[in-house]
Amino acid sequence: MFEILKNMWRRKTRTLLTVFGIAIGILALVVMGAIAEKLSLLVDGGAEYYKDKVEISAKISTYSSPLKIDKKKEIEKVDGVAYVAAETYSLLSDNITASLGPLANIISIDEKSNDYESFKIRLTSGRAITASDRNKALVGADLVKKLKAKVGENIKIRGKNFEVVGIAEKTFTLPDTQISVSLHDGREIMYNELPELLRNTTKPDDLVYGFIAYPKKGVDPNKLSEKIKKEVKGVDTLGPKQFQDQIASTMQTFNSIIYGICIISLLVGTLSIVNTMTMSISERTKEIGIKKALGAKNRNILLEYLTEAGVIGFFGGAIGIALGAVIVYLVNYYMEQTGDKIFLLTPRLLIGSMIFSLAIGVIAGIYPAYYAVKISIVKSLREE
Repeated sequence: MFEILKNMWRRKTRTLLTVFGIAIGILALVVMGAIAEKLSLLVDGGAEYYKDKVEISAKISTYSSPLKIDKKKEIEKVDGVAYVAAETYSLLSDNITASLGPLANIISIDEKSNDYESFKIRLTSGRAITASDRNKALVGADLVKKLKAKVGENIKIRGKNFEVVGIAEKTFTLPDTQISVSLHDGREIMYNELPELLRNTTKPDDLVYGFIAYPKKGVDPNKLSEKIKKEVKGVDTLGPKQFQDQIASTMQTFNSIIYGICIISLLVGTLSIVNTMTMSISERTKEIGIKKALGAKNRNILLEYLTEAGVIGFFGGAIGIALGAVIVYLVNYYMEQTGDKIFLLTPRLLIGSMIFSLAIGVIAGIYPAYYAVKISIVKSLREE
């Protein structure tokens, strides 16, 4: 009797350790996968934004070397360009911290670009920015808590009060971390950031961070990007294909990390379950023999132990997903205060993680189940 209880305790302990081993692997998969999901949305959003336009910036794009507005006339002369919109860009803060997503920024774009722009941003409240606005701001969804932004109230932008006139709807892409202001205000902000030497040689109305070139109907934006770069001196261009090429390598590296975690989880989980199930079966040899003697068929034995392995995988996955979701929620809650949410839990990630965990259990259970099927009835009944 004591030996039976002892064996049962051993089996339960091994099973629990196996479950938690799988849970840790799935936890890592969920956390890293949540980062990948957020980055994927950012990439998809960027691809959607760049699909029908060309971004133009200074040849050496730094905050201390902006373009001049007169460059717009040169770009407009390029065949295939329908309209060129000026834009400004500044970081919301000089205190740059490590981030997996885009940094919070202040952006302004020529209002006439709305007539050509296909990437529309919806608002949850308030209104959009107009060309005549002065010291007015439209706040992205991820910055609302950080800035305590409310329509009709003021927020501090670069040490100056701006009235919030609108709150953007959450997109899970770049606009979530942006504050939009009028082109006039954007130029003033950029001008104040310039070194004194540059401020003495330019005026705010001459400054732009870059331009957006909208192609005429039927013109390939990728070909237009190359054409502008070739014909207009001192600029770099970014079209749809260039954006995809630049981002693809980054995402490929990160996806490799995710796949590496999956492989490690698979190996550790599989070996743990194989070890647990094999030892469990070796301790239940007589029990299996009795079942066979009473008429249990091989497929019944096989199904029983495959199910047991699948259950171990299921509970390990459920615990890992729950722990991963808690970690993601807590980190996002903390990061939300700084406007830098880096995780995104999606149904496909949660469902995929559970399926992956179940697959580990079932695959790992094949050998032990086959081992159980091959146990001889006569030998098993002779065991003490």
